Amino acid sequence: MIKLMLVDDHDLVRTGIKRLLEDHQGFEIVAEATSGEEALSQINAADPDVVLMDINMPGIGGLEATRKLLQSRPGIKIIVVTMHDDDLFPQRLLKAGALGYVTKGAKVEEIIKAINTVMANRRYISPVIAQQMALSNLAEEEDSPFENLSERELQVLMMMMDGQSISAISEKLFLSPKTVSTYRSRLYSKLNVKNDIELARKALLYGIVENTAKLKT
Repeated sequence: MIKLMLVDDHDLVRTGIKRLLEDHQGFEIVAEATSGEEALSQINAADPDVVLMDINMPGIGGLEATRKLLQSRPGIKIIVVTMHDDDLFPQRLLKAGALGYVTKGAKVEEIIKAINTVMANRRYISPVIAQQMALSNLAEEEDSPFENLSERELQVLMMMMDGQSISAISEKLFLSPKTVSTYRSRLYSKLNVKNDIELARKALLYGIVENTAKLKT
C-alpha cells in the first residue's frame, strides 16, 4: 500500500484526486494539507511515501515546501501536480528535489504511473512538459526574464502574486520587512518593471501565474 499526502489549497482539487485514486487498489490517502506549512506540520505523523504537491498556495508555496519537506524527510517522494505547464517551474522543482511533475489536466492513469515511477526512484515528467522543456532548450528566441530569478526571488514573487503583504512574507520566510522589500526591488530591476501592477502583468504574460486577483496594491 502506497501512502499519499495531498497538498493543495483548493478543496475541489484534493477531493477530485482523492476520489480518483480511491477507486484504484494500492493507494491510501493518509493526510491532506492546504499549505506548505500545514504539510510540514503533518509530515512526521502522517509518514507518507509520496506527496502530491501544488505550487501556488498561500504561505511558503510549493517550491519552498518541497525543499523543506526533503530536508526534513530526505527519502520522501514528491510529485508536483499543478496548472503550470511551462518550463520554468519544472526545472526549479526538479532542482529542489521533486521527482515528478504532472499537470492537473492529467488523466488518473498518468498520475498512477507517476506515483509508481517515483516509488521506483525514477523521475517522471508529463510528456507534454518534457517536450516543452526540450523545445525550450533548443529555441533560439529570447528566454523568459523569470529564468534569471533566484529561488528566493521567485518565492517572494509567488507570494506577492498570492496577495501577501511585505509583513506577511517576512514573517513566513523569517526575513526582515526591509529584506523582503529589497527582494521586491530586485524583482523590479531584473524584470524591468516599475511597480506591482506591471510586475503582475508580466507574470501573467509569461504564464507564471493564472490570475492576479489577490494582488495587494
